[in-house]
Amino acid sequence: MSPLSVSYAPVGFGDYHWQVIDEDGSPWFATVSDLEHKEHCGQGAAAALGGLRRAMETARTLRERDGLRFVVAPVPTEDGRSVAALNARYALAVFPHVAGRSGEFGQRLSGAERDQVLELLAKLHGRKPPQTIPPTALEPAGLSSVHEALGELDDTWSGGPFAEPARELLAEHAAILRGCCAEFGQLSDEVRGRGAPLVVTHGEPHPGNLILGEEGYRLVDWDTVGLALPERDLSLVSADPSELARYTQLTGRTPDTTALALYRLRWSLLDVAEYVEWFRSEHDRSEDTETAWEGFTEALDQLADGASRVTGRTGE
Repeated sequence: MSPLSVSYAPVGFGDYHWQVIDEDGSPWFATVSDLEHKEHCGQGAAAALGGLRRAMETARTLRERDGLRFVVAPVPTEDGRSVAALNARYALAVFPHVAGRSGEFGQRLSGAERDQVLELLAKLHGRKPPQTIPPTALEPAGLSSVHEALGELDDTWSGGPFAEPARELLAEHAAILRGCCAEFGQLSDEVRGRGAPLVVTHGEPHPGNLILGEEGYRLVDWDTVGLALPERDLSLVSADPSELARYTQLTGRTPDTTALALYRLRWSLLDVAEYVEWFRSEHDRSEDTETAWEGFTEALDQLADGASRVTGRTGE
């Protein structure tokens, strides 16, 4: 492919995206990943590249072998890989352009829209796991760093303009965060003890990763694909089991309310862990760090709101 035009697409958060038109006039979507900030794919750039390649190969298998047309998978490079390493830190993947209307994270779907997404997930969860599928862990990556940070709240944090504000904000939410970590441990023990089977999960099937076109929904951003409980995906569709009835109709499996609660809490703790590591490391003030700060405050507020609903507290 020889690009005729390339334009930056300021969408998403974390990766960098471009819209590309080739010499034949065909549109493509190019994504460059910063491997030093891809912890869910692996710790360190080299491990993250390997994990990202496994994830993208899994997406290709689901689309090409299993015929899941809603999977937006990358096109292979000349040497057959799904991801090309640009250097030691950055990697490139190219995807077909998908025409349609994209959603936003946090957007609430209608009942009909939700059922359409559940139909996709039922198909995905029923597929034989590809050999390349990455494993997943219940404990969020970086949670140990959160415990470490909670033990160093009396020390001055350095590294950048958000370091001290992050310490102060974490200190304000320390009691709630410790309680949430303890609750997560209890839920994890309970869910593990049930020994439910694992399935192929996308990891982040929220509206921000959905594109609605003429053929229905397409699901993008497969770097989080992994072997896990179905509730990993279902918890992002709804926390109310009654709204997941279509999934039960299609699969015969009733979602586990404890596992739903576990994965929703895991999502918030994962966000906090990523932001804590970011602001305790070397960083500058930029558009990305400004956005990250907003995400950090929102994640802590969500944990506080959840704790208030469970305990009846209105905040401290």
